[in-house]
Amino acid sequence: MVEYTAKPKVAAVQAASVWLDADATIDKSIAMIAQAAANGADLIAFPETHVPGYPWWIWLGTPFWGAQFVRRFHENSLTVDGKRMLRLREAAKKNKITVVMGYSERGGASLYMSQVIIGPDGELIGNRRKLKPTHVERSVFGEGDGSDLVVFDRPFGRMGCLNCWEHYQTLTKFAMYSQHEQIHVSSWPSQSLYQPAVRTFGLKVNESAMRMYAVEGQLFVVNSSNLVDQLCLDMFCDTPEKRQLIELGGGWARFFGPDGGDLAEPLPHTEEGILYADLDLRQIPLAKAAADPVGHYARSDVLSLRFNRSKTSPVEHVGGASSMAAAATATEGKERNSQRSLDSTLLAPEASVDSEVLKGDGRGLRN
Repeated sequence: MVEYTAKPKVAAVQAASVWLDADATIDKSIAMIAQAAANGADLIAFPETHVPGYPWWIWLGTPFWGAQFVRRFHENSLTVDGKRMLRLREAAKKNKITVVMGYSERGGASLYMSQVIIGPDGELIGNRRKLKPTHVERSVFGEGDGSDLVVFDRPFGRMGCLNCWEHYQTLTKFAMYSQHEQIHVSSWPSQSLYQPAVRTFGLKVNESAMRMYAVEGQLFVVNSSNLVDQLCLDMFCDTPEKRQLIELGGGWARFFGPDGGDLAEPLPHTEEGILYADLDLRQIPLAKAAADPVGHYARSDVLSLRFNRSKTSPVEHVGGASSMAAAATATEGKERNSQRSLDSTLLAPEASVDSEVLKGDGRGLRN
């Protein structure tokens, strides 16, 4: 059952990472988690790949030049079941607050642009990967799959998460709306790259995209943002030419209501801080009375979405394997499930069905 009665207080972070230093960034994040909880927030949202920081070098120079950052970035990326993640879980539990953290996830040797959702009891609600990294991001990160497009049923509302230009993918948005999303966490890097030459990387266009997400889905958007500080410029800009490609600031934490309205005064784009808003889910039915894209305003007889929500793998084990290989696979599966199991409650897309508890393996939900 989907309810529209909660009135949560939410927090959106606008801050720089401590670049390529996971431990220091986590220290900084824990302080912000405590601050948001002290101010009464039920939820705090962090930017895209906040830990250990967005890999700006991929946009500023050749792959050969950028190779100097690869090993350090990999070493400072987090595993879902690692000690660094445990620190974030302990902070959420200590402060009794739900945390959505954008981070670089290390899965084996590959990296993924992930958002982990941690409950106020410190338990992992879910972990999802960016479905399709954008442009040169694909030189660093792997892809997610349909199991990463998920909305979680929480006491303060049905919450979903996406990263950056995932909000430009029309069918991705519709898949999220179809799960009766009420609060949407959008995690972004700063809007300071190639400005003002590339408008699609700028504030005006991307703010419009997030406002439209709120209006189109008749929901609340909690938009968190990275910003570029002097440490970032010093690390990634070793020539005057590179310095011309990226600017200081670019932060844009925002809140948008179901009618597209702003819910808080923005911080200056060069200033770090936490933005707060009080949400009232009773506003959603008013907006949906006019146009519910997955309800009375839909025309499924004309247009519909085929949504493959299954988890994918590059390897499918079939019969004929040696007993030793089969035993190794079984052992690996047991260890992975015991270390990385997640419990999440997911409401099926149909509004009339009851919630279903599904099990995940440490990065999302397993169908």
